[in-house]
Amino acid sequence: MREKILAAIDKNSKLTAKDLATMLGSTEEEVSNIIRQMEEEHIICGYPTLINWDKVQCERVTALIEVKVIPQRGLGFDRIAERIYKFDEVQSVYLMSGGFDLTVIIEGKTLKEVANFVSAKLAPMEGVQSTATHFVLKKYKEHGLPLVEAKKDERMLISP
Repeated sequence: MREKILAAIDKNSKLTAKDLATMLGSTEEEVSNIIRQMEEEHIICGYPTLINWDKVQCERVTALIEVKVIPQRGLGFDRIAERIYKFDEVQSVYLMSGGFDLTVIIEGKTLKEVANFVSAKLAPMEGVQSTATHFVLKKYKEHGLPLVEAKKDERMLISP
C-alpha cells in the first residue's frame, strides 16, 4: 500500500488521507498512519508544488551545471555534494555516471546571478575540478507533468 500512496501523492500532493483511503479501499486512519510513518522515515521528504513560472510575471533562470570533483577519502562524493546542496540557489544535486560526477540544478533571477554563483561559490570550492553550465530555455514537462498545453491540430479535413 505504501507504493500506491507514494505514486498517488507524487502526482497530486493535495490528495487527502480520506481521498487516498477511498482510492485504495482502506481507512483514513490507516492511510494517515502510513503517511506519518513514511514522513518519520524520510521516505516522504516534503510536499512541493509544481509551478509553471513561465506563466508568472517573475523572471527566473534555471541552469544545469555539470561538475567534476575529486572525491574525498572515506567520504566519496557525499561531503562535497552536501556542501553544494546547502546553497539556497541549488534546487537539486545528483551523483552521475559518465563524463562528470555531479549534476547541480540551480535557479536565479538572471543569467548574471547564475554566472556569479558558479564563478564565486561553486567553481572555487575545494574539490571542484571543473564546471560546465547549461541554461534551460523552456520547460515542457517536470515531475512527470506537462507544463505546456498540447497544440490542437487546426487543419481542415479535406476528403475526396
